[in-house]
Amino acid sequence: MPFVRFIPLAASIAASLLAIPGLPAVWAWTLLVVGTILSCVGLYDLRQPLHSVRRNYPIVGRLRWFFEDIRPGIRQYLFEDDHEQTPFSRSQRSLVYARAKNEVSDRAFGTLVDVYENGYEFIAHSTRPVPVADPASFRIPIGGDACRQPYSASIFNISAMSFGALSANAIRALNKGAKLGGFAHDTGEGSISSYHREHGGDLIWEIGSGYFGCRDDNGAFDPGRFADQASDPQVRMIELKISQGAKPGKGGILPAEKVTLEIATTRGIPMGRDCISPPGHSAFSTPIELVQFIGQLRELSQGKPVGFKLCVGQPWEFMAMVKAMLKTGILPDYIVVDGAEGGTGAAPLEFTDHLGMPLRESLLFVHNTLVGAGIRQKIKVGAAGKIVSAFDIATVMALGADWTNAGRGFMFAIGCIQSLSCHTNECPTGVATQDPMRQRALVVGDKADRVYNFHRNTLLALSEMIAAAGLDHPSRLGPHHLVRRVSLTEIRLFSQLHIFLEDGELLSGASDRDFYGAAWRLAQPESFDMRM
Repeated sequence: MPFVRFIPLAASIAASLLAIPGLPAVWAWTLLVVGTILSCVGLYDLRQPLHSVRRNYPIVGRLRWFFEDIRPGIRQYLFEDDHEQTPFSRSQRSLVYARAKNEVSDRAFGTLVDVYENGYEFIAHSTRPVPVADPASFRIPIGGDACRQPYSASIFNISAMSFGALSANAIRALNKGAKLGGFAHDTGEGSISSYHREHGGDLIWEIGSGYFGCRDDNGAFDPGRFADQASDPQVRMIELKISQGAKPGKGGILPAEKVTLEIATTRGIPMGRDCISPPGHSAFSTPIELVQFIGQLRELSQGKPVGFKLCVGQPWEFMAMVKAMLKTGILPDYIVVDGAEGGTGAAPLEFTDHLGMPLRESLLFVHNTLVGAGIRQKIKVGAAGKIVSAFDIATVMALGADWTNAGRGFMFAIGCIQSLSCHTNECPTGVATQDPMRQRALVVGDKADRVYNFHRNTLLALSEMIAAAGLDHPSRLGPHHLVRRVSLTEIRLFSQLHIFLEDGELLSGASDRDFYGAAWRLAQPESFDMRM
């Protein structure tokens, strides 16, 4: 029946032309109007040149796009497995929601996880558990020998998310929650907005390649403007963004029509012009220049902790930075490792799926390189990338992190439902939008309490986990405390699975373990290019 596909169009035309005897007037007019509209739609579909499906299936072919539009929501609520991470599983999101609302997150009747599946991980508990420590004590000092204003940081903080990517109310809620809980809020590279300052929570000021908030009229770094902003007591640390996990090596453009007065004022950019965030920095071009720039930022900020964030790519480039540190004697106070699984408002599919090193491998590489160079004890290391639970925190700390950051976890705490519409300005919960009517849905006071609760309850769960392992502080976690199933019949400690360098091993020139020795020989402090 080759013409069956035209039945809806034929029926619509018939409805618009035929009067059905005995039909009440209101129904007759309704049928006439609906039939006429559908007839026009169907005739247009037959003649339009863009969509083959609609030309062959007028009217009905439009259902394809309707079902595509509603598919993510239907799948998430009706068909998605509890542990299917897309990118966060329903189980992960439910955990955050429960802890943010101060609800019980306990589970009855045993685990739903297959403990015999390859890749299953757990913490080895102790026969000598210790009393549960106060999570308020889970803090670390950040600041090396050259730092005059060290910062005592929580081991769990809000990762970099800019005003512009997030709404004003989202920024307010996050910062107020950070103030209530005594932890840090990273500004993202969009600079410090008035909404970051409203509630006085501790800030980590992130500076990207656009130098927003500290740039001159040509977009170059402006030392004077930087010093003015950095002198604010609310700014506790400075973070130089080299790259981010979700789209390493890619810049961005905010079109002129989207540059509002608020964003222009916050970023220090002119109205009526595209806002360019280039892929690379103009303030330095070699590893030595990078560490010298870090030293300059520390002096201009009157000795506040200064570090950098990166998603690890070519290994010799990071090793070149470490060699530059050794050659100049200028060390960052900290390094934040951002895994390739990190989030962003929008990025090309190839970047999110196939560019950059995942968090665990990145973290282990950075930790090992600093240990092998003999400077690990002088530099703190943070980790970011899909961290939402106490076990996530424990895992990365066992691999070498001193503290952790979470972005999307705290977004869930303020109401994000993972609608995957961050880039559309149509966020249904008011978290990732600049639409004033949409962000009105996010009530700052309520969501700030949820940010505080999520942080507190997550660290409380962590304190109970490590107490069961016989530990009183997360910093005592090591790779021998974590276990992974590698086959149906075999499990191994992380200390058996991964390579861990000895202190100063790279300096001796004798290290050939894995690729560390070879990559170290390729690195040179004068250039990011590998040594030939």
